Amino acid sequence: MRRPLGVVTRGTTNPNRLRRVDNWIVETCGDVLRAAADPLVVDLGYGATPVTAVELRARLAAGARADVRVVGLEIDPVRVAAAQPAAEPPGLTFARGGFELAGLRPVLVRAFNVLRQYDEREVPAAWRTVTDRLAPGGLLVEGTCDELGRLAAWVLLDATGPRTLTLAAKLTTLGTPAELAERLPKALIHRNVPGEPIHDLIRALDDAWQTAARYAPFGPRHRWVETVRAVHTQGWPIQYHPRHWRHGHLTLPWPAIAPR
Repeated sequence: MRRPLGVVTRGTTNPNRLRRVDNWIVETCGDVLRAAADPLVVDLGYGATPVTAVELRARLAAGARADVRVVGLEIDPVRVAAAQPAAEPPGLTFARGGFELAGLRPVLVRAFNVLRQYDEREVPAAWRTVTDRLAPGGLLVEGTCDELGRLAAWVLLDATGPRTLTLAAKLTTLGTPAELAERLPKALIHRNVPGEPIHDLIRALDDAWQTAARYAPFGPRHRWVETVRAVHTQGWPIQYHPRHWRHGHLTLPWPAIAPR
């Protein structure tokens, strides 16, 4: 096999770190997985331990498709060898690979905390390299989260490019929506400056959060829903329904926050 495309990541990971994005994938991308002729999913850059790949396979099997196959890809052959004992559940394997996806044609790729160490200018090429290798109708979920998975943000892409941005937080530990700026995907994290749409969004969320302080006695979930509702009323095209907002996340079409 040709040398994998990319560089070895730091590898930091923790159990349940990617629970929020995994649950979102089940709910948002589950239909794509269920309709696929081959339910192949790639966990790209799973890190120093395979725990998040194991969890992804379990969540997809329980919530979307029981016969899902998950392949964890890592550039570092030492990590691949160390992960082999975890490949006990049916449908879970590990291999060496990078953005070229080791020649696989998955219907879904999850790449988390992979592009964070890259230069912003390298992101579009990395996105294209992955999406060009997806099965027809396939999806890429690329994003970043903190070490415990309490703050996260991710982009959903298909063969045409980025479709949506999702921000997600554990509401019981959220001090202010501005904290989410620290975990924006690489394509946006350096764009959180005046004049950029993502900066305007974070500012609008933060202002609405302060205004919604009167809902704090009813709990952080209620305060978050009122915050998102207020920002939506201002004209931000937030998708889905308050039922989704209660999970602590919000999703917008990519054009609404795309870098200028």
